[in-house]
Amino acid sequence: MYSTLHYNFLARPLRSLTFASCRPKSQSSLHTSTFKLKVAHRNVFVAITRTLSTSCVRWSNEKTDDIKDSATTPPLRENIYTIPNFLTVSRILSCPVLGWSILHDDFFLATGLLVYAGFSDLADGYLARRFNMHSVLGTILDPAADKTLMTTLTVTLAMKGLLPISLASIIIGRDVLLSLSAFYIRYTSLPAPKTFSRYWDFSIPSAEVRPTTISKYNTFAQLALMCATTVTPILPAQYHLFVPEMQILVAVTTVWSGLSYVFSKDAVRIVSETRKKLPPS
Repeated sequence: MYSTLHYNFLARPLRSLTFASCRPKSQSSLHTSTFKLKVAHRNVFVAITRTLSTSCVRWSNEKTDDIKDSATTPPLRENIYTIPNFLTVSRILSCPVLGWSILHDDFFLATGLLVYAGFSDLADGYLARRFNMHSVLGTILDPAADKTLMTTLTVTLAMKGLLPISLASIIIGRDVLLSLSAFYIRYTSLPAPKTFSRYWDFSIPSAEVRPTTISKYNTFAQLALMCATTVTPILPAQYHLFVPEMQILVAVTTVWSGLSYVFSKDAVRIVSETRKKLPPS
């Protein structure tokens, strides 16, 4: 009896203690923890890889959009030193000589300058189309040259009594209003910063002037009238160029063309320099 109790008392705690200390549960827990750690590392690696891949794809798309935008967006500056622009400027510079020749009754010189103005106008338009020498400055200089020539002829011929004062007032009044509008449009359409030097830097395009259809007809009618009036003093008396009828036509088309610039939506096109912004991701 004593030996049995002694055995149970000594052996069972020992056996229980041995089982608690030597069971293989700690080894299995170690393997499980190692496996979970490897899985966690793999998940972190996969997440980092996906993030980098997504970032690279997004960056590639943004660069592609930037390239497309840069291809379609007009340049900030353009080449203004072209042959058509030089021809247009030469027409403007010839206007003072033309006015001087009319005031001094040298109508032969005036006629020659008018012929040069007509040929140079045709030449700069052909060169701009044929050799792709278009520029925003050219769309401003060309009508400016026509208006300078027209103003010179109108003022000097009216001073010589060859053109009615009422018709000269209509022509000059419309041109003055259009010129003031052009200065205002240049200022409002100029990309920031709006400084004095940038305002007069015509290599920075801001707005493109597009003449209306009636304005083209009016310009042709005005030039025809001024040429006929200038040539009349050197022509024989038997030649009749229908000058009074042309004066009525010019008066009507001048008023009409001035109103067309006010109500037409395509007369002025603002040249946008702002790139298209990417939508938020």
